[in-house]
Amino acid sequence: MGTFEERIALRDLWRQPIPSFSYSAFLVAIPSLIEIEPLTGPVTAQLTIPGSKSITNRALILAALSRGTTILRGALWSEDTQAMTEALIELGFVVEVRMDESESANRTIRVEGLGGIIPRSGTASAPLELAVANAGTAARFLAAFVCLGNGHYRLSGVPRMHERPQAALLDALRQLGYSITSPNNRLPATIHGTGPAPGRRAQVRIDESSQFASALLLVAPTAGWKIAVEGRGDADEAPYVAMTERLVADFPMGGGEFFIEPDASSASYFWAAGWLCNEGRGGTLIQIAHWPRSGWQVDARFPGFLPLPSVVSRESDLGDSILTAMVVAADAGNSHPVEFTHLGRLRVQECERVSAMRTELSRCGAQVTERGDTLRIVPGVLHGAALETYHDHRMAMCWATLGLKVPGIQIHDPGCVRKTFPNFFQKLANPRPHGLGVTLWECDSTTGKRLRRLTEAPDLLAT
Repeated sequence: MGTFEERIALRDLWRQPIPSFSYSAFLVAIPSLIEIEPLTGPVTAQLTIPGSKSITNRALILAALSRGTTILRGALWSEDTQAMTEALIELGFVVEVRMDESESANRTIRVEGLGGIIPRSGTASAPLELAVANAGTAARFLAAFVCLGNGHYRLSGVPRMHERPQAALLDALRQLGYSITSPNNRLPATIHGTGPAPGRRAQVRIDESSQFASALLLVAPTAGWKIAVEGRGDADEAPYVAMTERLVADFPMGGGEFFIEPDASSASYFWAAGWLCNEGRGGTLIQIAHWPRSGWQVDARFPGFLPLPSVVSRESDLGDSILTAMVVAADAGNSHPVEFTHLGRLRVQECERVSAMRTELSRCGAQVTERGDTLRIVPGVLHGAALETYHDHRMAMCWATLGLKVPGIQIHDPGCVRKTFPNFFQKLANPRPHGLGVTLWECDSTTGKRLRRLTEAPDLLAT
């Protein structure tokens, strides 16, 4: 145990937060407005991608539920996964974190599982406070997890998290017999945990988020719940539910090691960069190292959607990488209009993503039409613009990908990538072949004027 650099002991250190991940200096220092300088020639690169956020936060819950010591290798260390880790520590679990030598945005995390016991809780008058920031997985998974405790727990997050839907999950927990206090069926919510409830049944809808079903399915084997998922159809309609079921089946619940694969949604930006910059036709070739073949992540399908078909569905084709596909669709190199359908869930995520994509792509001269939950994008010649991120990590990474092809793309609040990919801009700026060698500029937030190259300011890109 002494070899772990960031150790949190249950006996007397549970009150101390885990030190922030090593990108904290970068994230504080990165300017509020940056500009991406397009790639001008062929690039050959082989990149490592941080671990899957979706798998990491699921694995943390399962590790705490296990009956022994679990070591998670390749775990993502970002704002979302740190929120989950700190919540487990606040609940009384022993969690140890150390650096990962092969990928600086990953960690090796050791969790002492207690077989369904949650050591700490609060009272009705003073519930145990758990902060989830804007992490949907942490908010939903912890809501089900703390039902196994014996006491009261209050989950809260940032204002945007308090706007995101929770009703279907909270209603399912009530069906299972747990008391939930929430004035509007959203966060903040107080949950009264009373332990496992073998044989109790609940139905849960996934029309707003498949995370509701995943939260229940992660805990169900330990709690003894019987969960019916409404509206899933076949597995293609609920790929994240399928991921959860496969993870539950494969996880070492008696303790052991579990390897977390790279994040496919994060990889999509580099697959798209390769396509936009003429991959396969004597131009850019970008490879992702150690790419898994598990099929667990829906966004691993992304390369198979290049070139883009005429219709792409958020329901049955792609997950978050559908936003990346929208950037590709707007580029003049795309040969035909593309309709992106079943986008309703995108409206209730980190920002209202449907409106955000239409608004910001239009700033660049793209022809984007919004009808219901469908966006139709007509390819054309784009121009530079200062683009808003709405404090949404995926907006920032989409605009950076566009900036690799379109001159003059500037990005407000680029540091929001810390949510799932804290070293994203370092991957762009690092020398080839382990980065793309992209030039990033700090810009004046009022005038947009370039101030200095960030690659010449190592304090702003330091890890």
